Amino acid sequence: MQFDTWLFFAGAAIALSMVPGPNNLLAMFNGARYGVMSAAVGGIGRIVAFAIMIVITATGLGVVLAASETAFLIIKWVGAAYLVWLGIKSWFAKVNDVDEATGQTVLMAYPGTFTLVRTEFLTAIGNPKAILIFTAFFPQFLDPAVAYGPQFSVMGATFLAMESSILLIYGLLGGQVKGLIKSARHMRMLNRVSGTLLVAAGVLLAFTDRTRTTA
Repeated sequence: MQFDTWLFFAGAAIALSMVPGPNNLLAMFNGARYGVMSAAVGGIGRIVAFAIMIVITATGLGVVLAASETAFLIIKWVGAAYLVWLGIKSWFAKVNDVDEATGQTVLMAYPGTFTLVRTEFLTAIGNPKAILIFTAFFPQFLDPAVAYGPQFSVMGATFLAMESSILLIYGLLGGQVKGLIKSARHMRMLNRVSGTLLVAAGVLLAFTDRTRTTA
């Protein structure tokens, strides 16, 4: 890719990644509950999901999925149901637990690396708008006179790098909130805000359609 084209693509990728969607909310609340490192670790699931979507788009299957009303509806409703379930789970999450390693009382027990990664992965892979974005966004920057594969590889790597940077920023924002949580009451408030926003995101996803390409 020419440098000016890549630079414009990178700027657009940052703008798309900054949208406060469900995954960014998860990164922020993971940072607030467990710290920035936990938000970063959980974000691996999102990056893997987006990498899969980019490969699907590059192979041409993304166009097929984007054009399929049935596929879109299945992914949309499964993704919406998962977000609502996450929101309800967050609302009723247990506060005050005992760290098995230290025996000290903690506000929220660490759910484990696998759980954090899996949650981010399922949230990202269950959003059909991401496929629509990739199939509509990436082709605009392709030069037909240059080999297709290398261009898509550069754009994919760039998008994932930008997405990684933004998820860290959201995690850092959550980390700033973590220092303000001093009691079980504060943690319950955080859980209820998190739960409400995730349920709202699920409802919005359920009512979205293919004509809008914002995630």
